[in-house]
Amino acid sequence: MFDIGFAELLVIAAVALVVLGPEKLPTAVRTLGLWVGRAKRTIGGIQREISEELRMEELRRTSAIEKEKLDKELNEMRQPFSDVSNDIQTATKAPEHTKATPEPPSEQSEKSNG
Repeated sequence: MFDIGFAELLVIAAVALVVLGPEKLPTAVRTLGLWVGRAKRTIGGIQREISEELRMEELRRTSAIEKEKLDKELNEMRQPFSDVSNDIQTATKAPEHTKATPEPPSEQSEKSNG
């Protein structure tokens, strides 16, 4: 973390022993250990949260890309049906004069059949 070697730790311990004295040094080291532990847990928690957010963002991005692909495929699949539907609608909306209307049967043809 701080890239402190063994020699530097010995110098820090000697200075702390001179400054704090032998009776307060164990309490100070214990307190320092607690602070370092809390700092490591806090940093670890922040790193986990950042990693989780990055993972969630990647999942959102991936799902958006997949959704676009699926929408494109769905539109491609709908196109033939849409074309047929449009053809049917235009055929049913044809002008009246082009439609063949059946003539009512005449009375003579009905008498001959019956």
